Amino acid sequence: MSRDGAAISAFLDAQAAEAGAARNTLLAYGRDLNDLSGWLARQSLSLADLTRERVEDYLAFCEAQGLSRATRARRLSSIRQFTRFALEEGWRPDDPAIRISGPGRTHRLPRSLSQPEIARLLETAPTIGRTEADRARSACLVELLYSTGMRVSELVELPVAGCRGDPELLLIRGKGGRERLVPLTGPARRALTAWLVHRDNPPDGSPLAKLVAGRGGRWLFPAPGKAGHLPRQAISRLLERVSVVAGLDPARVTPHVIRHAFATHLLEGGADLRVIQTLLGHADLGTTEIYTHVVSARMRELVLNHHPLATQPNDKT
Repeated sequence: MSRDGAAISAFLDAQAAEAGAARNTLLAYGRDLNDLSGWLARQSLSLADLTRERVEDYLAFCEAQGLSRATRARRLSSIRQFTRFALEEGWRPDDPAIRISGPGRTHRLPRSLSQPEIARLLETAPTIGRTEADRARSACLVELLYSTGMRVSELVELPVAGCRGDPELLLIRGKGGRERLVPLTGPARRALTAWLVHRDNPPDGSPLAKLVAGRGGRWLFPAPGKAGHLPRQAISRLLERVSVVAGLDPARVTPHVIRHAFATHLLEGGADLRVIQTLLGHADLGTTEIYTHVVSARMRELVLNHHPLATQPNDKT
């Protein structure tokens, strides 16, 4: 597999596991990025050589081919998703596509969940699982995901050594090897402590005891398999079960959506944007700024729906 092919495959895997992207979306991403890779290859370049100017040249090439505005907007969206992923993975020091304006299509805001919807997920998670240990693990996973805004890959790769002793902060190793400290809420600390009781004291001969005694012993969430920890897909399956029981549409509940909810709810509560950038592990503040648009849209909707003068017939604003 070529270097570009390996990078595209890694991006698609992450989109499927972390963002819950649908099959058709993944196919579209793959087609768009392979077309860009082919265009670059004809110039003896690769995706690693992308600059803002080259992205703009490629979009001009697409327009010259007669591609519709919608198709060109979709291709730019695919490129943006990929370059943001490359930045967060530490493959490159910048995001060359973040400031490029599209051909007329409005920018799609990240999906999120309301605070009451998150509360329903958190209330439901402790009921999911066949055993008490399973239910404690479900509660811990969902609490940590929302209370810290971690990426799902960061969650499943948490070493257990840094989680013992009722910590107030967790050290997270993010994309590109960057480390950051994130605080834990009271409910998250209690859920973590409850799970550790089961994880560290499994019944003799139980599947969990075997996992902890083997290569899974290093991880907070041990699992069978080469890695020794839960795969990212397991978190997506858990969230699907939790959302169904909670009465939410499973298509709306993914690890990445919960990460968006974490950031959006902090901003709604008055948190500083740079603090949110640090907590999320974003290398570029521009990536974090999208949440200001989410909150602004909600505030505008709130005013238009509830302000006593918003529906006055003489209002021309």
